[in-house]
Amino acid sequence: MKVTAKGRYGLQLMVELAVQSGRGPVLVSAIAERQDLPPKYLHVLMGSLKAAGLVKVQRGPSGGCELARPANRITALEVLEALEGSLAWEVPESDRSAGARTVGQMLTQAAEVFRTVAAGQTLADLAQVQRGLESGSDGYSI
Repeated sequence: MKVTAKGRYGLQLMVELAVQSGRGPVLVSAIAERQDLPPKYLHVLMGSLKAAGLVKVQRGPSGGCELARPANRITALEVLEALEGSLAWEVPESDRSAGARTVGQMLTQAAEVFRTVAAGQTLADLAQVQRGLESGSDGYSI
């Protein structure tokens, strides 16, 4: 299990869309500027998010992107798995020693805790945290 820049940036993009929700389509370049992320990379991520049914893309002068569902109905886990694939820990078949299996069991449990936390956080939850941080409140709790 590994969350790469792809997953982190994609989740930032989606949280920003949740923050901007209700204002119509948002330009990827505006998201990139607000989040200090590379716009070309966000365009690439947008393809995966669209294919997963998480965003809608509108072309044209008033175009941009927006969430395909309400922010309270999209979890962080959905976003991460759309971009990263399965977030389960996998022990290679070639590594079947007792030590590898012992460590593998612990890592599997840790991955499940991570999945549970990510599944319990919606984009609406994360957008609320971001709004708080932007307004000067640094309180975050799960």
